[in-house]
Amino acid sequence: MKLISSCALISFALMLCAFGVSKAVHKKVVKEVEKTFDVEGVSFSPISVSEEVNQELPAKITGENFYEVSAQNTLLGYAFVDQAPSKTAKFDYLVVFDTELKVVNSKVLVYREEYGGEIGSKRWLKQFLGKSGNDRVSSETNIDAIAGATISVRSMTKSMDNLLQTIGILQKNGNL
Repeated sequence: MKLISSCALISFALMLCAFGVSKAVHKKVVKEVEKTFDVEGVSFSPISVSEEVNQELPAKITGENFYEVSAQNTLLGYAFVDQAPSKTAKFDYLVVFDTELKVVNSKVLVYREEYGGEIGSKRWLKQFLGKSGNDRVSSETNIDAIAGATISVRSMTKSMDNLLQTIGILQKNGNL
């Protein structure tokens, strides 16, 4: 029994290191990904790219922010975890893709500002659903503004656009 507990603890610690995020954020990522795919016991395999390829990418892939998500040896999709700047701090967010690399979920995991947290609403975030590496998003053209959250809207939208461009480049170059 003690061996099982030790193995589970070591596995959990290794997964935390792989994510490069806090324990609280990691728990939220796992919960949200399992909810998205309606499955328990997901595993995350880091995706990394060469430094040469990474130089071309608007969103950098570090091996600690982009993962293949699987359960029972079946690929379910992909998850991207990162931070984006708000007025004085950064917020953590998650983007979940299906196997075709289309956005199936996005979530603001931790928002650290007094104002602008409305970007975490499901209604606002659903604007990104179905987007892929072929799409562009902009707070100036096709993403709704939120009064009192201008900086956060622009930041999240720019982060999403950079990620979508990155996915497109990786697909075009055969990295995904």
